[in-house]
Amino acid sequence: MHPYRTHTCGALRAVDAGTASRLSGWVHAKRDHGSLLFIDLRDHYGITQCVFAAGSPAFAAADAVRVESVITVTGQVVPREPGTVNPKLPTGEIELRATELRVQSAAEVLPIQVAGEEKFPDELRLKYRFIDLRRDKTHRNMMLRAGVIASIRRRMIAAGFTEFQTPILTASSPEGARDFLVPSRIHPGKFYALPQAPQQYKQLLMMSGFDRYFQIAPCFRDEDPRADRLPGEFYQLDLEMSFVEQNDVFAAVEPVITGVFEEFAKGKPVTKSWPRIPFAEALRKYGSDKPDLRNPLVIQEVSEHFRGSGFKVFARMLEDPKNQVWAIPGTGGGSRAFCDRMNSWAQGEGQPGLGYIMWREGGEGAGPLANNIGPERTAAIRAALGLKEGDAAFFVAGDPAKFWKFAGLARTKLGEELNLIDKDRFELAWIVDFPMYEYNEEDKKIDFSHNPFSMPQGGLDALNGQDPLTIKAFQYDIACNGYEIASGGIRNHRPEAMVKAFEIAGYGEQDVVERFGGMYRAFQYGAPPHGGMAAGVDRIVMLLCGTTNLREISLFPMNQRAEDLLMGAPSDVTPKQLRELHIRLNLPQN
Repeated sequence: MHPYRTHTCGALRAVDAGTASRLSGWVHAKRDHGSLLFIDLRDHYGITQCVFAAGSPAFAAADAVRVESVITVTGQVVPREPGTVNPKLPTGEIELRATELRVQSAAEVLPIQVAGEEKFPDELRLKYRFIDLRRDKTHRNMMLRAGVIASIRRRMIAAGFTEFQTPILTASSPEGARDFLVPSRIHPGKFYALPQAPQQYKQLLMMSGFDRYFQIAPCFRDEDPRADRLPGEFYQLDLEMSFVEQNDVFAAVEPVITGVFEEFAKGKPVTKSWPRIPFAEALRKYGSDKPDLRNPLVIQEVSEHFRGSGFKVFARMLEDPKNQVWAIPGTGGGSRAFCDRMNSWAQGEGQPGLGYIMWREGGEGAGPLANNIGPERTAAIRAALGLKEGDAAFFVAGDPAKFWKFAGLARTKLGEELNLIDKDRFELAWIVDFPMYEYNEEDKKIDFSHNPFSMPQGGLDALNGQDPLTIKAFQYDIACNGYEIASGGIRNHRPEAMVKAFEIAGYGEQDVVERFGGMYRAFQYGAPPHGGMAAGVDRIVMLLCGTTNLREISLFPMNQRAEDLLMGAPSDVTPKQLRELHIRLNLPQN
């Protein structure tokens, strides 16, 4: 018999009754019934109940062992008594009648419990992550993550993509975030950088003659903590394709992502045919460039119903042609208490308030706005929004460029408060036609709004002859349930167009050569039209696990201060290490 196990703790069934078995695992739980002692023995595969009879050689050892100790139990598989069968366990029809117990590794008193669903502080869970990972929900999340990555890899290979690994030590590159720098011992005073993304390498692969590349790529960004991204590092499905237009990328990617969601959605509906929503339309209808399409509320412009009206605040705003009034329907929210609560919420978000109209029995509008604009305009707004008695509408006004994000927050808040969001589904969509440039108010200059390597719609002609702020790019995102889960674009593969695109954003040709020399040089020797994208593995897994906390789906995450509490990183290094790297510390004064 094997010294540790003949079966796993999830393998035994009723048909195994009468056989001798040896199991190894962790003591999940103990129950003392006087003459009998029960241990639930757990390993990666499941749980088996082991029974120790009083007076047996193994009873004393079982009685003394602590929860989460690692033990090996030998015994005979027997059927459970009819009243003790546990239908919740695959092994619930049998138990192991123990004849021998060996302690492989004794456990100290636990800082956090493994059995049960008790909540513990995040800092404690991260410090003892190796214990936290034994807990059923966390363990299942990690296995789902592994399954998702395996599914992505299988589907990408089936679609004709080849997996390549790009360098981790690379050159510093301005790609939107701060680099993690690695000092070079061999080249004093010089630094490598950890890649923010394999963007340049994957484009270089296309110029090297490879046709379809993908990678489950680690990416590193020295960013301040963000709620929707783990500190320091994350993983993405990175891909690139040669001789493609935007539709070709969509046709390749959509079945992969849809298939992964369908495989792990546990029967929840997944969008079959993804809508394509222009960026401007997404902002206009949903107040977000990553709209949650499970929320049925659609924002509408209602400026004409307030222009020249008795509600002077809005009427005066509309004298400026750039200003608008947007209405967010509130289906079922037509009570004074609810409307006042929404108004208080808006003030908590730093807004002066949130105007509203309620429609009560008989269809008449109520509230300060309705009283000021009169019944005819109020009825017209109700008709435009398709509202009925018991509903409400909420209004934001001013320059849409400044208030669209708040309008989106209000739409989300209304959907949540009125229970309008179907949370048991996955709604996927392409967001397309992103602007190539945006105006940076702080620096008073034009900046890239998305990815600087994207092809402008209209190509070099647009760059030469069009107002930069009106140029759209072949750039696209994937949105799912209010999260951006992927981003990409068709690349600007012509060197003269690349130089012009950067020139508009304030970079000269020499800047391009210095910052992106390898790729710029490659463009001179025949670059195929190409495009691709990157999908966030962490966010996809997060959505499939039904959590909003990325730490729940990462094996060994840092805390929000970018500290690894388990391994003690970042840590001090020795003076010898610093000397070898020719580095002297210049620490801030306390």
